Amino acid sequence: SRLKVCGRQRRRKAFGRGSEAMAHRMDNVYENPLTKRYASMEMSFLWSADKKFSTWRRIWLALAESQQELGLEITDEQLDEMRANLENIDYEFAEKKEKELRHDVMSHIHAFGVVCPKARPVIHLGATSCFVVDNTEQIQTFDSLKMVHSKLVVLMDRLAEFATEHREVATLGFTHFQPAQLVTVGKRACLWLQDFMLDYQRLVREMDDFPLRGVKGTTGTQASFLELFEGDHDKVVKLNELVLGKLGFKRAIGVSGQTYTRKLDFFVLSVLSGIAQSAHKMATDIRLLANMKEIEEPFGKSQVGSSAMAYKRNPMRSERICSLSRFVMSLLDNAAMTHSTQWLERTLDDSANRRLILPEAFLGIDAVLTIAIDVVTGLHVWPQVIQAHVMKELPFMATENILMECVKKGGDRQTLHEVIREHSMAAGQRVKAEGADNDLLDRIREDANFAPVHDHLDELVNPLNFVGRAPQQVLEFIEEEITPILKANAEIIDGHVQTGLNV
Repeated sequence: SRLKVCGRQRRRKAFGRGSEAMAHRMDNVYENPLTKRYASMEMSFLWSADKKFSTWRRIWLALAESQQELGLEITDEQLDEMRANLENIDYEFAEKKEKELRHDVMSHIHAFGVVCPKARPVIHLGATSCFVVDNTEQIQTFDSLKMVHSKLVVLMDRLAEFATEHREVATLGFTHFQPAQLVTVGKRACLWLQDFMLDYQRLVREMDDFPLRGVKGTTGTQASFLELFEGDHDKVVKLNELVLGKLGFKRAIGVSGQTYTRKLDFFVLSVLSGIAQSAHKMATDIRLLANMKEIEEPFGKSQVGSSAMAYKRNPMRSERICSLSRFVMSLLDNAAMTHSTQWLERTLDDSANRRLILPEAFLGIDAVLTIAIDVVTGLHVWPQVIQAHVMKELPFMATENILMECVKKGGDRQTLHEVIREHSMAAGQRVKAEGADNDLLDRIREDANFAPVHDHLDELVNPLNFVGRAPQQVLEFIEEEITPILKANAEIIDGHVQTGLNV
């Protein structure tokens, strides 16, 4: 008998651990690092052969069931035979058949027919290859979007928690990567969170509007099905509705050629690219802050930062987020070119390309989100380092407040302005030329011109006096815009299981 490999066996081979995984190592061929190192087992399964070809069979079954309901001569015995063999896939036979026929769909029709000899005459009845291929890819895409959705809301939850906790930790703001007015650590995290919120909104819209190809026929005219039902247009329309319902969908795209418009792929990859952009921005900021030793990503007890420099704590997880995010973003141009170069009702030059970009885009963004959740959950803030950096710059920022306070006590604004300017220049020269601490506040304490503020100078330079409404903005933003999203997805967030990274 032919070798029959069920889905569970194939998944154990693909995702096994320990000795079993070692038994199936293939070190003499290229392996995709997305599946081997980065992406989750769950996302990998959604783009596996088991998922793909068992879904082909479920679609063939849905078609046959619907055709029977509408009066075609298909027996219950034939349908039962198909139901019993949805995952009984003889891959070896299908691969040999494809070498002979040079057609993947026909090879799997034959493979299904071998294990379903009674149903063989009605498998794929009236359909074209894209009926199973395109609808399956849309199902895989939608299932993958649901997984992305789940991880995105978990990441948003973790960021909201981080932002709230650190909403009053004053820190230097940066414009042009030069010190600017103070913000807070939590307010900066809200910038990251807002980006992901916008991505979430686009993702939800994409999922709400998501169609299958449906039952369209060879060039999208449904001519073969009209022939099967002897010109009964109502039955052809009903067939499309029944198949969609059995596959768990309500909508099919309005019109198609042989394929659904590849613009849908572009829209999906645009959402994934948006998430990748947000993740890259956040991870880049974390890398910059890690250089300043203000914020650090998690670092394992036995983790090695450098093979040469044993003291290093490289932000390798954030760097990996950036690396994988760039890859995901790069695929968007590919999808645009694929759609724009399709001829008339279709050409096949999209096929090999899409076998790569669809799964790899989802595997890539899955890895990005998994790492991002890990990083944000374990993000460590060093308040004393942040405070020290603030106090190197804050005296300069506080000069206007000090000047105004002295004027209120009877001082001359113009005289005080010149005196404080001279002190500021001297303190700045000392910092840059000598590498010394900023002594501007000491100079002001020793200058009688500023005697009216000497007793409360420290109060005037309290960093929280310079962050504006940042703490309030954090609470308002999270309460008004983020909390409703988190509440709507509370079951997903509560059910999330934090897993360690593969490497």
